[in-house]
Order: sequence, then C-alpha cells, then structure tokens
Amino acid sequence: MKLIYRISLRLSLVLLPLIALWAVVFYFTMVDEINDEVDDALEDYSELIVIRMLSGELLPRMNEGSNNSYTIAPVDENYAAAHPGIDYYDAEVYIPEKEETEPARFLVTIFQDGNGQFYELKVATPTFEKDELLETILWWVVWLYLLLLITVVGTTMWIFYNSMRPLYALLHWLDGYVPGHKTVPVPNNTSITEFRRLNAAAQQAVDRSEELLEQQKQFIGNASHELQTPLAVLGGRMEYMLDHAGLDEQTMGEVIQMQRTLGHIVRLNKTLLLLAKIDNGQFPENTDVDISAMIREQKELYDDIYEERDIRCDMHLTGSFLVRMNESLASVLVSNLIRNAYVHSEAGARIDIRIEGRTLTVSNDGVTPLDGKHIFERFYQGSKREGSTGLGLALVKAVADSYGLCVGYRFGEEQHIFSVEWPQ
Repeated sequence: MKLIYRISLRLSLVLLPLIALWAVVFYFTMVDEINDEVDDALEDYSELIVIRMLSGELLPRMNEGSNNSYTIAPVDENYAAAHPGIDYYDAEVYIPEKEETEPARFLVTIFQDGNGQFYELKVATPTFEKDELLETILWWVVWLYLLLLITVVGTTMWIFYNSMRPLYALLHWLDGYVPGHKTVPVPNNTSITEFRRLNAAAQQAVDRSEELLEQQKQFIGNASHELQTPLAVLGGRMEYMLDHAGLDEQTMGEVIQMQRTLGHIVRLNKTLLLLAKIDNGQFPENTDVDISAMIREQKELYDDIYEERDIRCDMHLTGSFLVRMNESLASVLVSNLIRNAYVHSEAGARIDIRIEGRTLTVSNDGVTPLDGKHIFERFYQGSKREGSTGLGLALVKAVADSYGLCVGYRFGEEQHIFSVEWPQ
C-alpha cells in the first residue's frame, strides 16, 4: 500500500471516533441547554401561579397565551415533608385537541397557603422530540464526517503529494536504473534539505556501485583474456606429451583426465570472457536474425553430439521468426537454451522446442523442479553434469537482460520449461 493511502486510511479511522465523540457531547450539551431554558420558564410560570393563589387572585386559564398547563392538588404534611424541593422530569402528556401525546417538561413543587394547607403544583410545557433530535444530529454527523473526511484527506493528499514529489522522482529514477547502463544523474532539483541529502546519498551509492561493477567487469575480462595464452600453451604441451612422450597406459590415462579438466577450464574461461563482453556492451551491431533457422541448426548439431543418448527432440516452428539482435548473442541465447536441455536430459528423454507468438519455449523431461529463484545465477547447477560450466543459463539471462527480454522458468507435467519472450 502506498504511503499516502495508508495516511488517508489512518486519518479516516482517527476522524471517525472523534466525530462520534463530538456528536455525543454536542447532543447532551444541547439537551442540557434546552432543558435549562425550559426549566427557567417553568419556574417563572410556577411562581406566577403560587403568588396568585396565595394572594387570592384569579389563576390563569389553561393554555392562555402559552402552551403551558398546570394542576394543583392538596397533599398532606407527610407527603410535603417527603418532597421538599423542586423536581424536574420529562414525560408524555396527552393533548385533547390533537388527541395524541406529546413530550413535555414537568416541574413539581410543594407550597403552603396561609391556612397551613399543603398543595402540590405540577407545571408542564411542551418540549422537543428527543428521538427526532437524535436522528437529525446523527444524519448531520454522518454528512459532517464525510465532508470533513473528503476535505481533510483531499487537502492532505494534495499537500503530501506536492511535498513528496522529489521522493517520487527518485523512486521513478530508481525504477529505470539498470546497473552497467548509462543513466542520467539522480534528479536533485528540490529545495528541501532532507530530500537533497537523500538524492545525494542515492547518487553516491549508485556511483560506488557502478565503479565496483566496472572493476569487476575489467577484472573478469582481463583475467579471462590473460588466461587464454597459458591455457592454450598447456593444452598444446599435453597434446605433445600424448603424441611423442611414449607414456605408459596409466600415465596416459592421467594426462587424458588432465586434458579433460583443462578443456573444462578453457570453456569456463571463454564463457566468463563472453559474459564480460556482454556486460560491457561490446556487441552493438544488430541485424534481423531468424531464430527459427538458428533453432534448426542447433538442433541438428546437438542431435549428432548426443546421438548415443537417444534423445528425441520435437520442434514446433511456424516459418521464420525474425528479431532485431546481434547475431552472435542470438546464437548464444538459442544454443545455450538447447544445450542445457540436452545436457540435463537422461537417455531416451524428450525435448520440446516451440515458438508461439513471440515466445520461445524449450522443455525437457524432469522429475523434481529446480530452484526458480537461482536457476539463472552464475555457477548455479541444479545437478552436476559433465560438460556443464554452470554458466549456460547465466549467459541466456545476460543476453535477455541486454535486450529487455523476459526470461522465465517453470516446472509442470514432469517437465522443466524455459521461456524467452520478445516484446512487441
């Protein structure tokens, strides 16, 4: 999840309980304020009634100029003693004119006339419908929450995006960065100190990485190049020993074994030199290459080499498949894919080579899947086979990366399936 979305989600989750708490406080504060105003009016009305009754004046008529109503009932001294103060409460009152009940606020008080008689006075006035008020507040809170959420999240996202734009520029640059390829410097056109330091640190890290990569390439290339001459001389001397030294059978066998080991070293050295050249971009010339024709040539070659294994290779090719590549690198890619299938197939196994659309697929029989995460790494070997350097699939990956091809591996139906896809 992107950082801005995570911040927006957390803002919305924080705002929800805050708005709910505000709604509860607002509701009870409003109810308390309304009740205070109503209670004051009831007190004034009750005082008017008590004064008129004690002075013998005419009591006000019901609903005269107001919605107030009252009742006066005599009570005994014990009842009066048990209710010394003024009591307020909410209840439903029946309105004869409307023939329905309405919520009302009541005031109950006890007073005594000049003759010592106690009376209970109940004064009532219509009040608001609390359920309706609660529902109205709830709806307003929902709309307020949505409006506040949209405003806060929208403002936050706009401010965040504009403030974090240098970071997104750096991430975009890192997405397009490929080690060993010429790239533009890290964008650093920002006045924010932290981002300038981050961009500078990223540029320094990239520069160190490029320097180390270049040193590695030069070392591999120079070492492989310098090894060619002594390896060739050593091979020639072994050939001379086998032809002219008059060695006994045991010694000759040892020399032949040494010659095989030397041949493996020579192949390994040539492969490392080729990898260094690919990494250094020393194959700039591109032409239209027919991959189908290359597959047919390589298939005939490896059929002859591994004839004693009785490996059956089926091809499913439809005409020519032209791609724009360096011919040598295209040959390296195709030959190593096919050679890998032959080398790692048992006697009597089946190999399937097919081109579908712009995807080349090479499959060979297998029992257990390989490690798909490391299969294309240099010197990785799922199972050690004679003649394998552990660099064949690394060469395939290097060529694919240099041309932006998608190379993959999967295991299904007891087959190792390697694929290379050319973009449209």
